[in-house]
Amino acid sequence: MRRRSIFLRALIILLLSFFLIPFFVEMIHSSESQHQVIDGSIKGGETFSQSLAKKKISMKWVNLIVSKLRPFVDFRRIKGGGVYQWIADENGDLVKFIYEVSSTEIYEIEKDPKGEYVAKKREVPLEACLVKVEGEIYSSLAKAMKNVGEHWSLATAFAEILAWEIDFAQDGREGDRFKAVVEKIYKGDEFIKYGVIHALEYYSGKKVIRGIRFKNKYYDEKGYSLEKAFLKTPLRFNYISSGFNRNRRHPIMGGVHPHLGIDYAAPIGTPVWAVADGIVNLAGWVEGFGKQVVLRHPNGYKSYYSHLSKYGPGIKMGKRVEQKQIIGYVGGTGFSTGPHLDYRLSKNGQFINPQKEIFPIGKPVVQKEMNAFCKKRGEVMVWLREEPPFRRRLE
Repeated sequence: MRRRSIFLRALIILLLSFFLIPFFVEMIHSSESQHQVIDGSIKGGETFSQSLAKKKISMKWVNLIVSKLRPFVDFRRIKGGGVYQWIADENGDLVKFIYEVSSTEIYEIEKDPKGEYVAKKREVPLEACLVKVEGEIYSSLAKAMKNVGEHWSLATAFAEILAWEIDFAQDGREGDRFKAVVEKIYKGDEFIKYGVIHALEYYSGKKVIRGIRFKNKYYDEKGYSLEKAFLKTPLRFNYISSGFNRNRRHPIMGGVHPHLGIDYAAPIGTPVWAVADGIVNLAGWVEGFGKQVVLRHPNGYKSYYSHLSKYGPGIKMGKRVEQKQIIGYVGGTGFSTGPHLDYRLSKNGQFINPQKEIFPIGKPVVQKEMNAFCKKRGEVMVWLREEPPFRRRLE
């Protein structure tokens, strides 16, 4: 008797499940199907609000969305790009809003348990894969990186580490070789960006330059910093239009006029950097040189930047500047045949050739950290010789 009772109850539950589960599934599906979904993207030249309004989203909701996202997003800088999704119920009230600025920057707005709309940034899982990149230069470092399947931005990062050692626009030669151990950041199988360069090598003839990352800076294998007092160049340029020449014939005035600097051809507006820490000695108009900035540096050095289109932010006489700070922008003011930077360097009142000046070596790793540096050096040198693949989750 008891077994029959249990059997009957089990049969009833089974039958109810058979009939009721499809009913509830249909209810859920019906509820979801009543949601209004609008997908959109921000076109070039339109604002975030304009894009939403064009999709017939009422200003009530546009204003709410903007107010909730404002702590996370600077809407003034949005000039196109980004996609979004608006989800509303059958009454047109917001259920959820998703704004995807990029693959790794995604924001969501929805109600919290109290019924208040809340915005938050979605956590996007990323992984870092450590790889070795190597190649040979035939024309430029950027093209060499492209030839081995990498993006030009890796060439830029590589060149910036060696900015005190090599001017790749003129020092890089056909046949030079390079290696880099770098983190590549992925979202699943999608490459997002490059991470830290842990180590690098550059071979030019018999010369070998190594860089080992330690405490967020780069040192050679002996522990001396690759950062020196002066950069090799004060900007990213297209080519040298005129070098240091004491017997140059002037292109405008004619006759022989010494050119005691280097002319770097570059587009108008290209940022110009301070080649070293210093103090602004002059920021003004100089006949023939146009808008000019002169910096005073330790040990009797002065650097000169001429034909600028405008000065860098806050640059004025007496201002203290740091190496690689923007002090101006390329122009064609004064006696100039085209947009370029006239860069000069003097020591104790005498102009010198910046390309031939030998500056002191960088500061060494402090003695108490030398053991830690040697351990890191041994690790990355193995990576440079062998394949260093690993993959780890980024927090």
